[in-house]
Amino acid sequence: MKIYSVNDNEFAAYGKVHTGYDVSDLLSALDKSTPLPDAVGYVPSEAALENTKLFGLLQNNAYGGMPVQLGWCNGHNTKLNCLEYHRDSEFNIGLYDFVLLVAKEDDIVDGKLDTSKVMAFKAKAGDVVEVYATTLHYAPCNATKDGCFKVVIALPKGTNGAKPNITPVYDEDKTLWACNKWLLAHAESNEAKQGAYVGLTGENIDIKDII
Repeated sequence: MKIYSVNDNEFAAYGKVHTGYDVSDLLSALDKSTPLPDAVGYVPSEAALENTKLFGLLQNNAYGGMPVQLGWCNGHNTKLNCLEYHRDSEFNIGLYDFVLLVAKEDDIVDGKLDTSKVMAFKAKAGDVVEVYATTLHYAPCNATKDGCFKVVIALPKGTNGAKPNITPVYDEDKTLWACNKWLLAHAESNEAKQGAYVGLTGENIDIKDII
């Protein structure tokens, strides 16, 4: 597997980098107000991040006025484990460099996705990275062997909250894991052990030997 940059042409099908935003206050809040877990931690909405100037800019400029939430995903990780998607774009902004493992929604065939379709992209600290709604993604990965990540996650308000109580009517419904979150798990993942739909086939990718 090759690790591309989010600025490479190969990323154009998965997302894009937005320029012009001053992320200094946001990253300062991320640094000072959020923990660094040994594994991976995620909080969908963090007041310290939402009290920064960039919250309003992302809500009104990047999302066109839609209510949004700013949370964080921090920790240490080099494995794929799962892929998820939402009905809307997600924005990732890292305090440090980080790597995204991504695939396309149309790579899903009969409810399964072969992990050979997954690509890796490195984002630099401070990059404002939009991940399209049709791009499958999950927790960031370290950009270096001994590194870590702290990444702001911007999403429409309510995303990753409690799963609605639905009566399945469509095949995709079996992958609904939380509010606005459809998840394909690898059999080796903790999520699969918790009952998530196993939709990833092939290797559970680990980038520890190429970073």
